[in-house]
Amino acid sequence: MTPSDKEAASPLERGLGPFDATMIVMGSMIGSGIFIVSADVARLVGSPGWLLAAWGLAGLLTVTGAICSAEVAAMMPKAGGQYVFLRTAFGPSVGFLFGWSTFLVVGTGTIAAVAVAFAKFLGVFLPSISASNHLIEPIRLGSSYALTFTSQQAVAVALIVFLSVVNTRGLRTGSRIQNVFTFAKTAALIGLIVVGIAFGRSAAAAWWTSDWWNPAANGWTVDQAQPGLPGFLGGIAFALVLGKALIGPLFSQTAWNTVTFTGGEIRDPGRTLPLALVVGCTTVVGLYMLANVAYLVTLPLDAIRTADQDRVGTATMTAVLGEAGTWIMAGCILVSTFGCVNGLVLACARVYYAMAGDGLFFSAAGKTNRNHVPAAAIIMQCVWACLLALPVTVKTDPATQAVAFGNLYGQLLDYIIPVDLLFYTLMVAAVFVLRRRLPDAERPYKTLGYPVTPALYIALAALLILDFIYLSPEVSGIGFLIALSGLPVYAVWSRLGARGRSATSG
Repeated sequence: MTPSDKEAASPLERGLGPFDATMIVMGSMIGSGIFIVSADVARLVGSPGWLLAAWGLAGLLTVTGAICSAEVAAMMPKAGGQYVFLRTAFGPSVGFLFGWSTFLVVGTGTIAAVAVAFAKFLGVFLPSISASNHLIEPIRLGSSYALTFTSQQAVAVALIVFLSVVNTRGLRTGSRIQNVFTFAKTAALIGLIVVGIAFGRSAAAAWWTSDWWNPAANGWTVDQAQPGLPGFLGGIAFALVLGKALIGPLFSQTAWNTVTFTGGEIRDPGRTLPLALVVGCTTVVGLYMLANVAYLVTLPLDAIRTADQDRVGTATMTAVLGEAGTWIMAGCILVSTFGCVNGLVLACARVYYAMAGDGLFFSAAGKTNRNHVPAAAIIMQCVWACLLALPVTVKTDPATQAVAFGNLYGQLLDYIIPVDLLFYTLMVAAVFVLRRRLPDAERPYKTLGYPVTPALYIALAALLILDFIYLSPEVSGIGFLIALSGLPVYAVWSRLGARGRSATSG
């Protein structure tokens, strides 16, 4: 699907207004995480107060990050967004490593993960859509991995392909889908909040029956939360576990940066990008906090910690509405994940488009079609995301020899978490670097609370990265190796790009 020369000449067009940009922010953030993650957070921190504190700290990072990044976004409203910021502030190699990680795992892996989540909840209505319904028998790749093609994977692949094709038809088509589904899933999330807080309050709920700030009084122990962590560390041990508990909330709020990828297609970007980032992130963080309040006033703490498959949102709706709540929640998550996949498909391809323009990605990805969108970049992203949905991990129970399959992209996303947070931190640090390097550049928006706001983000994010590395050194190490694997690729592509430019000038 390489664009023709005529199509390649078509530029991107600035067709996104403030509402569209805000919907991209919110739509990319709201997926399935808010309905699931709180179970794991509750197991880690062991009390209602610290559950809300974990979500609040993650929200603080998200909002401060958006407030800071809005400055460079308004300053350089170009396709690729964060890639351009990192390239300008820290050099092309750093920008490339971000783009490489986005294509290899972060963007495409998230697309695959959310698409499979969509298929999983569609299976509530259509039981034949299941991870155990193999359309092709698993192909083992050694003892730890396999290739499978289940009905669940088939639906996920179909969704990725469908939304990729739709987004090649023009910016307005993709943004209209984004607007409709973001509005719908925001309404669904508000519905969950209203049902839980207004109608689900229970005298047995965690809000009233659990100790708010003393996890030990609720049966929590350090060893349960983090096996092997010395209990004698006391408050330090709990602080380390609290940092780990932020992983789920942080990455339920991630992807707010994707709107910067579409900077070259936003009208009045100096005003629109800061507005979309701040309003979108603040709104989602506020809704997430209220959703957790709904869980706490409806369910006992143990019910949150032990929710079936961690589906706390479903448990809340079921507690209030009975069996109908399960169906309603499944429908809400279908809407949510559909819109999330669309937002990621729309935005992430712009990173590869920008990289190709710098000679650091396949040249076809740097061309637009007759609809003024980077169709080749979208298709390349589609192919890789679909492929990531197929490999699975294999675990064999030594006692029963029963085989359990897990998604490989989920493992890869776990590996890349500290790296992704590092790239967010570098984007915020770019505010400092560019103020020094380009002091006279036009800045339609300046970071509120500068320099305290970016310094606060960098300090908190750095502590979390160190926490992740300390608690999970092997997982974090693999993540950094995945990102650094882009260095030899960068060396090859930059050399090829230099030869191409030399040949053109000659």
